[in-house]
Amino acid sequence: MSPVYAFSCRHNIICHHMGERDTTMTFDSAYVYSILHPHFQQRVLLDEPLAQHSSFGVGGTADIWIEVGTREELGDLIKLCVQRQWPLLIVGAGSNILFADAGVRGIVASVAFRRYQLEEQRDGTALVIAEAGVRWNDLLKDLIPHGWSGLEFGIGIPGTLGGGIISNTGAHNHDLGQVLEWIEVLDARGCMNENPPPVFPVISFRRYPKESLDLGYRHSRFREGRVTHIDANGQLIIPSRNLIEPTELVVTLALCVHHDDPARLEAVLQQHAQTRTHDDPAQRHAGSIFKDPIGTGEENATAATLIAQAGLAGKRHGGAEISKRNANYILNLDEQGTHASAGDIAALIIEAHQGVLAQTGISMALNVELLGAWKFIGAS
Repeated sequence: MSPVYAFSCRHNIICHHMGERDTTMTFDSAYVYSILHPHFQQRVLLDEPLAQHSSFGVGGTADIWIEVGTREELGDLIKLCVQRQWPLLIVGAGSNILFADAGVRGIVASVAFRRYQLEEQRDGTALVIAEAGVRWNDLLKDLIPHGWSGLEFGIGIPGTLGGGIISNTGAHNHDLGQVLEWIEVLDARGCMNENPPPVFPVISFRRYPKESLDLGYRHSRFREGRVTHIDANGQLIIPSRNLIEPTELVVTLALCVHHDDPARLEAVLQQHAQTRTHDDPAQRHAGSIFKDPIGTGEENATAATLIAQAGLAGKRHGGAEISKRNANYILNLDEQGTHASAGDIAALIIEAHQGVLAQTGISMALNVELLGAWKFIGAS
């Protein structure tokens, strides 16, 4: 047997089913579950509510939900899905993802590999080699007491490091790209356009230096083609979904840190945490919804300021509200039996965009992803 399936066979996972073709041309959740359950056990779930896996707290169900524990396991799952033509959507922690009320058809796989190691360099710096599922706050809890500095600006940022580099997440005038050295990517693009689907799909792991990633303000090249847009008429333009989405997935990051005084770092950490606590709404929420406009010529043209100046802070739709504290956040009120839907949140996103566009001529770019079986939604 080809070495590419060695991991599968050692762990009795997917290779047993390689070579079989799904001739039904439909996604039979019960059948797919029966194939996956022997390996994933309690990590694979049928009809899983996506609201439990999104910072917005909304969304329908995923036909199948899987937590993937290693990058090799994810690679094997991708190969099986390509060979059997099963739709696969890969996500991180679900921060700033708005799942549709109708849910997601096919398989949703959550990246749950979270190991990291510290490689000290001769110049007193170190590389943190982190898997994509590592949470920022968890990493800081280990680094700060040992005096490793460079990532403290990210305290309180939700989500995973792998998801963070896709949007080049940041705060306090710093971003993840400034400390990044390189990433490793699982690349499934080569097996996506074959017809008929390959019996033995080939994926690859590639390493890229940060200079090749087109990093900018809340941007990397991985966001191209994945971002929902709102047109001048207030219609959501949602990108079409590939069989495997995304076709390139960050699996490992190398981040540069350096020594500093642990007491000073702890003080900085507390200051950043207090700022975030002051700025963030108390209710369940997600944001930033929009990127801050760049190069508009508007003084203090943050998205939050523009939305508030358009008179939309506190605007409600169903169980959702544009935050009065920071208008670039949307709250899921979830009070007195009123619970927001994804449609409520999408309606407020459109209203905020159109209100700012009408008042200033600025078309704000979305900083959230809309995923799943969305129906037509536009300005009322």
